[in-house]
Amino acid sequence: MTVVGPFGLSVRDQALEADVQAGLAAVEEGLLEATKSEVPFITEAAQHLVRAGGKRFRPLLVMLAAQFGDPYAPGVVPSAVVVELTHLATLYHDDVMDEAAVRRGVDSANTRWGNSVAVLTGDFLFARASQILADLGPEAVRVQALAFERLVTGQILETAGPSDGRDPVEHYLDVLGGKTGSLVAVSCRFGAMMSGADETVVDVLTQYGERLGVAFQLADDVLDIASDSHESGKTPGTDLREGIPTLPVLRLRERAARLGLPEDAALCRLLDSDLSDDARHAEALAALRAHPALEQARRDTVRYAEEARAALVPLRECDAKAALLELCDAVVHRAG
Repeated sequence: MTVVGPFGLSVRDQALEADVQAGLAAVEEGLLEATKSEVPFITEAAQHLVRAGGKRFRPLLVMLAAQFGDPYAPGVVPSAVVVELTHLATLYHDDVMDEAAVRRGVDSANTRWGNSVAVLTGDFLFARASQILADLGPEAVRVQALAFERLVTGQILETAGPSDGRDPVEHYLDVLGGKTGSLVAVSCRFGAMMSGADETVVDVLTQYGERLGVAFQLADDVLDIASDSHESGKTPGTDLREGIPTLPVLRLRERAARLGLPEDAALCRLLDSDLSDDARHAEALAALRAHPALEQARRDTVRYAEEARAALVPLRECDAKAALLELCDAVVHRAG
């Protein structure tokens, strides 16, 4: 049994392990090649987050999904490079919108070079992803375009907030389906599609990826409150300090409105105050860690992970399926 990829995924089959390791190594080479420019400064900026590392969660899913067809098919590795480039590009843009100072344990691009360079570098990565896509055929272009539309729509909906009368939790889960679920779903879809898997298998893996992607983001929400050291390189409570309404906070507000308890109302007022003050931020973080809303957010994470697990039922039993099932457990473990 060998550990590969994010979350310490254990792979029991040596052939699968070799395929996954070789695929991820090829993706890493592809990312460095795709982020080279004739302009040295652009290369430096474009490779900033590539070299900072990361879980490579999406390329891993491409490799595992490809096991249901021909994992050595020529489109598998390039499609994994496409989804990771797209993901990296969104991080450059997200850091500008969130005014983030740190990403993956290093200075964010906007901190290092300013907002304009960060946005344009993200655009450069999108352009390089599009070039690779063009060689994968019109269906790949269409799939990626639809996913990117959903991703951007999710980002816009998050910025706009829920419409009048819309349940904020439902709105937030829809946002995550677009922002995170869409690209994770495409990772699974590309892996299966490029490997020549049956269309029914492609659909099953796409549904799995959608649900796993939401569970993955919900686990991050829980970690932002519950962990002492955030694996993404962010300081715990970063979203809280920036006033980003993640699921634990939304579950708190929902409970406060439903039950009318004074202690819930007091915590909501604290969250609405200026949390740039370290003492106030620490107080809010400690209160949320002890609040039932955090456990409710954990249960939500488990629910989406279990839906991802259930989506895999139609697939034949094999080591790749076992690895995908293990990812469901790993996501839940992160939120535990």
